[in-house]
Amino acid sequence: MFGAGAMTNSIEEIRDSELMFVIGSNTTEAHPIIAMEMKRARQRGAKLIVADPRKIWLADMADLHLQLKPGTDVWLLSAMANVIIAEGLHDLDFIEANTDGFDAMAEKVADYTPEKAEEITGVPAEDIRIAARLYATTKHAGIYYTLGITEHTHGTDNVYCLANLVLMTGHLGVRSAGMNPLRGQNNVQGANDAGATPIFYPGYQSVTDFEVRKKFENAWGVPLSPDNGLNLNVMMKEMAVGNIKAVYVMGEDIVISEPNVTKVEEGLNRCEFVVCQEIFHNETTRFADVILPGACFAEKDGVFTNSDRRVQRVRKSVNPPGEAREDWKILCDVARSAGYPMPEYQDAGEVFSEYASLTPKIAGISHERLEDSISGLQWPCPDETHPGTPTLHIDGPMIGRAPFQVVDYRPSAELPDNDYPLVLSTGRTLYHYNSATQTRRDAGPVAKQRNNFIEMHRSDARKLNLKHGENVRVMSRRGEVEAEVWVSPRMRPGCIWMPMHFSESRANLLTNDAGDQVTGTGEYKVCAVRVEKVIHRKADG
Repeated sequence: MFGAGAMTNSIEEIRDSELMFVIGSNTTEAHPIIAMEMKRARQRGAKLIVADPRKIWLADMADLHLQLKPGTDVWLLSAMANVIIAEGLHDLDFIEANTDGFDAMAEKVADYTPEKAEEITGVPAEDIRIAARLYATTKHAGIYYTLGITEHTHGTDNVYCLANLVLMTGHLGVRSAGMNPLRGQNNVQGANDAGATPIFYPGYQSVTDFEVRKKFENAWGVPLSPDNGLNLNVMMKEMAVGNIKAVYVMGEDIVISEPNVTKVEEGLNRCEFVVCQEIFHNETTRFADVILPGACFAEKDGVFTNSDRRVQRVRKSVNPPGEAREDWKILCDVARSAGYPMPEYQDAGEVFSEYASLTPKIAGISHERLEDSISGLQWPCPDETHPGTPTLHIDGPMIGRAPFQVVDYRPSAELPDNDYPLVLSTGRTLYHYNSATQTRRDAGPVAKQRNNFIEMHRSDARKLNLKHGENVRVMSRRGEVEAEVWVSPRMRPGCIWMPMHFSESRANLLTNDAGDQVTGTGEYKVCAVRVEKVIHRKADG
């Protein structure tokens, strides 16, 4: 909608915010460094609105906690838009100068009144009005979101609604404002920038664009497909029915991280050839025909690009152990073995130079420039004299005129019923990192959090005669796991929450692989389950 798929603003700008709207992000646990900046801003007087089904740590210091029902974000955000327009709080000058489609969007959100939203979301109508007024009338107001917004079958609609709020209030191209997706791991942004998506070449250049394709064909010396590839969710489903014969898994434990992993395991068993490129054995390497030992971050040179588009140097500290090698060297050798004459790159800097030469957004960035930069360089950085871009869209949306989106609410793919009366959401904790391939090998994090658990509101625990710390079985239509129950006032009644880090109690045996219609992202945040106490009976005799 804006012309760039990344944070519009910089992390350091958070400390100067006047208002932070955090939605679908347990920032203190999943992004603790960014959360520190939010806490600094709060101490300096910034307002804080948190929208989350759980009473996360940030909610304790928030001016307003909108504890919505999981999967009802479109209703909440559309109702906020309704209030902003109805009360004349929108920025008409910005809208007329920089956007298209406002009238159609405004007509749609007219139906999304705060009173109707209260019935759907569970958030009081007056709280929705207060949130809308605070956001619209504060100049330096930023939106911060992550997987709690995107991991839904309507995740793209959620993002559209957030972008609509930014555009109607003119909070784009303004310091300490904008719309800021927080990336889940340290180089997710860099991987996407470099083309790790099925629809883009490096720099978000479309696979289906004839001129773009010709540029890369000329650079690489091979014909390239004009068609978009398969997203991850579709790949897993195609693999499960035998339509994918070989899979190459690099730096990802898909048997932990993908939804409905029973199907993923079926697919891996169907595959004729599975390659894993990893630094440790994990659940996915059990299915591998070949394991290629890669180097970890401290064992190689390169760059990481963080959430705010900041490209920073990573420098080799120690040599890789045993037969482990840098990932780019392994990939080059695989390509040569497959018959492609991959150039003989001298180092990672030469690889990056080729990438930059084909990618206008980062054409001015090089390892040499980064050597002299303490804080890195933020793209767009189109030439070697450019200082980088801390805040995007200062001169208007990069796309030209930003289109408003008309969004209809769609319920989540699987809602609770008599057989599965509770809603499960999954996520991450402070002490473990993603699939925990690394953190569960270290005594410190394990001592802090040894076993899997579910959080449940005390009213639900009473109904099921459950006490804090007891073992329970959690069941969905796809599988079941055992865990401890933590009776917690942080949860909404009718909802439970479970982390995804534990291989012996995999949350993603339960989750739904129904995907977003645009991105394919699975619906990790809404899954119908039931919970029962585990009773271990002694054997006779």
